[in-house]
Amino acid sequence: MVVLHLTMLDFAIFAVTFLIVLVVAVIYLYPGSTRSTTIPGKDPSDIKEGNLPDISAAGGFHGFLIDLHAEFGKIASFYYGSQLCVSLASVELWKQHQNVFDKPGDLFLLYRPLIGESSVMYANKGIGRSRRKQHGLSFNEVALKKHYDVFHEVCEELVDKLKSVPHEEHIPLCQYMVALALKALLRSLFGKYFHDDRAVLELKKNFDVSWHEIEQRLHVSEVPSEESPRQKRFQKAVSSLQSVFRNQLKKSKETSSTDEGSQLFIDMLAKSSSTEDEAINDAITYLMVGFHSTAYLLAWALYFIANDESVQKKLHKELEDVLPGDKKVNPENIKKLKYLHQIVKETLRCSIVLPWTARYQEIDVKIGGHVVPKNTPVIHALGIVLQDEQVWPLPNRFDPDRFSEENCASREDIAFSPFGFAGQRGCPASQYVNTEMVLLLAELCKHFKWNMVEGQVVEPKYGLITQPREEVWVTVHKR
Repeated sequence: MVVLHLTMLDFAIFAVTFLIVLVVAVIYLYPGSTRSTTIPGKDPSDIKEGNLPDISAAGGFHGFLIDLHAEFGKIASFYYGSQLCVSLASVELWKQHQNVFDKPGDLFLLYRPLIGESSVMYANKGIGRSRRKQHGLSFNEVALKKHYDVFHEVCEELVDKLKSVPHEEHIPLCQYMVALALKALLRSLFGKYFHDDRAVLELKKNFDVSWHEIEQRLHVSEVPSEESPRQKRFQKAVSSLQSVFRNQLKKSKETSSTDEGSQLFIDMLAKSSSTEDEAINDAITYLMVGFHSTAYLLAWALYFIANDESVQKKLHKELEDVLPGDKKVNPENIKKLKYLHQIVKETLRCSIVLPWTARYQEIDVKIGGHVVPKNTPVIHALGIVLQDEQVWPLPNRFDPDRFSEENCASREDIAFSPFGFAGQRGCPASQYVNTEMVLLLAELCKHFKWNMVEGQVVEPKYGLITQPREEVWVTVHKR
């Protein structure tokens, strides 16, 4: 009887121990089953990768966030690997998070092989604020005045080229805008070296190789081995980009000017960066963020203009009134182009070029009645709010009049945050982008009437940058 009693006791101990181990294993392997927050959301679809397979299947973060919030509401959670994340998709929720500065670097690790670990994208706290403030000085209203001539120069080159195009020839809109935006950015921020088109083409070749690899890693989490041809090609391209900016920094230091009004962005980096690698990484960061976003904003704007005859007529009337004859856009008259500014803003709203950003805090915080645990990345779903029909009636319709003074007065400013809003860490170059967009579109629409080639279905491709899924073809008629 004693032996039987001990055997049953041993079995009971074994059963309890097994149950505890099983529970611990489930908690470890499936973290969503024991949520550390009451926020509704998706459980991990993969033991190690969390919801990364779902993000990839949706074509990127924006598509995933659309589905997430449609299912779980304005505040929802998911797993980025094993990390719990929270996403906010309403103005009211944004207000509760608008003073947060620090970015969760882990959500932006995809870019690190290209922009380096010392990039301003990963700088937080006091150092991050200081660098962000320093960079902003290169893009304020005073600094922008020296870029007008460069913008006019690159636009005139394109206008001359388009004037030689036969009347009905089909023009690849995205290809042309990519070339225009790249020239404008390189010449205005990085100087005379890029007045040579060969230097621009060489940089673009290396950037395209680098960017293609980063986009591949968005959809396929497996990173190629160090010895693979693909990885070697990527590393060679990044090394070439670094070499170009290293040389430009060296030239900037050799020809340093005390006149701050004549200094370019590269000059600021040469003077203010703590190390050469930091300056190079920041140069590539601004190239990465500024080049494609501006290029596709221009393409989307001209697509919307070409698609709506009434918008194009109203814009041309404004251009005739503000810029009669050979008069050009300058710092004094640019604000008079009110309707064109509205077109740019509506393009930012409709195109959702930058669909999301993120912040985090090192303390537990309460948002929307839920506790968000410390260090949890909080996504600001910019693209979803920009398409929220409660804020923007008929959100899929392109309507620049949404941004008339009257309509803006009835809407909270934070609702239109295409460059982010939190912690004074929106894009420091947003004013630069807006000025560039207005000036280039004014010149292009003053000289030409833009028309869509019939039979196209233009759809957005939501990736790292939102762009048309296929090339957009247009024709131009000289005014």
